[in-house]
Amino acid sequence: MSRPTRALVDLAALRHNAQFARSLAPAARLLAVVKSDGYGHGAVEVVRALHAQADAFGVACIEEAQALRAAGLRAPVLLMEGVFEPAELAIAARENFWLMVENTRQIEWLERSRNSVPFGVWIKVDTGMSRLGFAAQELPGVRARLAAMPSVAPGIVVATHLACADEPDHPLTRAQLARLAQATEGSDAQLSIANSPALLAWPAARAAWSRAGYMLYGGSPFGRPDPVTAGLRPVMTLESAIVSLRDLASGDSAGYGATWTARRPTRLATVPIGYSDGYPRSAASGTPVLVGGHRAALAGRVSMDMLMVDVTDVPEVHPGMPVQLWGPQLDVDTVAAHCGTIGYELLVRVSPRVPRVYRS
Repeated sequence: MSRPTRALVDLAALRHNAQFARSLAPAARLLAVVKSDGYGHGAVEVVRALHAQADAFGVACIEEAQALRAAGLRAPVLLMEGVFEPAELAIAARENFWLMVENTRQIEWLERSRNSVPFGVWIKVDTGMSRLGFAAQELPGVRARLAAMPSVAPGIVVATHLACADEPDHPLTRAQLARLAQATEGSDAQLSIANSPALLAWPAARAAWSRAGYMLYGGSPFGRPDPVTAGLRPVMTLESAIVSLRDLASGDSAGYGATWTARRPTRLATVPIGYSDGYPRSAASGTPVLVGGHRAALAGRVSMDMLMVDVTDVPEVHPGMPVQLWGPQLDVDTVAAHCGTIGYELLVRVSPRVPRVYRS
């Protein structure tokens, strides 16, 4: 019997979520964000599944983009942080990658480039994230400078990133939208504003291009179930199975550091998944787990390759019984809240040693 730990990836749910994203801004084009190996789901399979629904795909760096090309995928790919050195421009030209431009050095590299095919270019504007991008007042000059270059294709997109879109009615989001509107007043620039939370909750951020990331994979960018995310379907199910059972007396301890103690006669199940697989060591005792469809709770510290679950109240428990760590019946955001983190982190940390099993 092979190790039962695996990540099931529901590609039909992925396509459903992409269609839901499109329905929120039907006139917009969709950039599907597949950085960090498709948020842990497998970027190549995600791009293949969404080739008919997404207009382009977004990655963090040229290595991620090259992996898509190596798999034979020719869809438009945006380097969302641009290039990190001028030598990358030759690769981007050869592979037809689009470029985000967010600083003066990148402009200078483009001015010196001699590629025969013009680049598709997006300009990043910093309206309040204070991370990447030109100041809003610099935008007209930057756009004019880029538009004059033979190495830049027509149709430059202007993008900004909202810092607090996952907090409904946050005043900074309104301020960022106002700054971008002022910076682009009177221009015909195509805009890209909405990331997943903005696409879901801020209609004013829906523009020519939507950038859907976390919502494609079925998570709530608000960190909790929300009526606006009810139309999303979880894409990944992280699952394993019981491999061993132990009966403990009241007062017996379990796990490293003996941090968990039985308060009653208890049955513990050992499950072969741990922090080496990406299940967080920060998951505290009491973190929910589903065993044979029944709610149970983590007991003791997560170790490298195993964890333990209190299955005292699970009927007819036995070795081989399936265990869902997160998925359709236990959303990843609920698990993340017990771990002191966010669902994004849990998904991207699922280890390569966990087999991905794709269902279409």
